[in-house]
Amino acid sequence: MYAIETQDLTKDYALGFWRKRPYRALDQLTLQVEPGEVFGFLGPNGAGKTTTLKLLVQLVFPTSGRAEILGRPVGDVATRRRIGYLPENPYFYDHLSAVEVLDYFGRLFGLPADARAARVNQLLDTVELGRERRLPLRRYSKGMLQRVGLAQALLNEPDVVFLDEPMSGLDPIGRRMVRELILGLRDRGATVFFSSHILSDAEAVCSRVAIVSGGRLAASGRLTDLLAFGVNGWEIVVDRVGDAARPRVKSLEAKVTRIAEARYAIELPADAGPERILAELVADGASIVSVNPLRDTLEDFFLRQVAERGHQRSTPVL
Repeated sequence: MYAIETQDLTKDYALGFWRKRPYRALDQLTLQVEPGEVFGFLGPNGAGKTTTLKLLVQLVFPTSGRAEILGRPVGDVATRRRIGYLPENPYFYDHLSAVEVLDYFGRLFGLPADARAARVNQLLDTVELGRERRLPLRRYSKGMLQRVGLAQALLNEPDVVFLDEPMSGLDPIGRRMVRELILGLRDRGATVFFSSHILSDAEAVCSRVAIVSGGRLAASGRLTDLLAFGVNGWEIVVDRVGDAARPRVKSLEAKVTRIAEARYAIELPADAGPERILAELVADGASIVSVNPLRDTLEDFFLRQVAERGHQRSTPVL
């Protein structure tokens, strides 16, 4: 049984005023997500990511196709109790505090008072909201509201969590917190469906990804299968390049960038091999700062797919 499965999932919207025209936001999406994995759902703005999440939590309904969560059709009441959802732009009653908002949602889930209070405080600690948890939400920044949204998505200890751009508005510390939170969910066996256009964040937490463009699936699979992870070259950073080593650095058939006095970045082709050059530089008195393989990233793959598919914001129904 898959945690999440879609088959030919399609959504058309009617656009216009007098003479409405159908536009296809999602076109025959077929996906399978295994239990307990972090699945990245990637694409540019307007690619159909949010539409897909709204279909899976039944905020909108499909034009055709089907979807299942935990082996049951989306909308199954028992299954709904087992999912959590963070929308792209969470909105709450802004006169309430974070504690009051989460207490309200806890009541909707039927949590007893003592358990509810403990769970609310635990989650606010997890998303790193301190004394400000007692302030009204209208005084919160976008990043602080995002933290409240994450907490409410986890309030019922869900088995499947849908996160739509969860790191939007967060500073670097907040982004690291979200990555750790996602990996913690994975470790306890929850399935995380993670939608984003921030590709470096997806690389840090996702075991498999799907890339959508113009409402269509462009590619899907494990990162190690999708990306050409072979080494395309080497980047060497050297310091303390003195009189003996400087001529050797300048004579290299490679891209050499002077970073600062006596410090250089050297970019070698893949077939050059860094071992001999490193040994020669060290023998000349230079200090090796770092040696990094140059590989294709998820962003490189993503940009190629979008270019090949001819990304459009929406696809007309012909």
